[in-house]
Amino acid sequence: MKVSEVMTSDVTCTRPHATLHQAAERIKTLDVGSLPVCQEDQLVGMVTDRDIVVRSVADGHDPETDRVTDVMTNELIYCFEDEDVERTAFLMKEKQIRRLPVLNRDKRLVGIISLGDLAVATYGEQLAEEALEGISE
Repeated sequence: MKVSEVMTSDVTCTRPHATLHQAAERIKTLDVGSLPVCQEDQLVGMVTDRDIVVRSVADGHDPETDRVTDVMTNELIYCFEDEDVERTAFLMKEKQIRRLPVLNRDKRLVGIISLGDLAVATYGEQLAEEALEGISE
């Protein structure tokens, strides 16, 4: 089964120069824990609710003036839409990641795949369990 068959394709991004307050509002509205950070249509990072709290608010910074670029994770770990879900589950386990951006071969963001997406795949419950075990270690 390919990643494109189980990923969530309706993805909302934030911009690197958005304020942390704007990103936090978007996270709250979408009821998600992380957002891809895109410049034009290129993925440049990821920002999580935890990034905002730990890397900014907890240090006394102002979320009205701090920018997403100040706290986002620049290390891009992703998968491609035409890859097998088994490889993606292995990558999630290896890197201890619960959600991965999905790119097409032109490296444009086309979706997100999560442990929940893996669990709905035909044999995904086992894949999700194995990935979660690796993430939890």
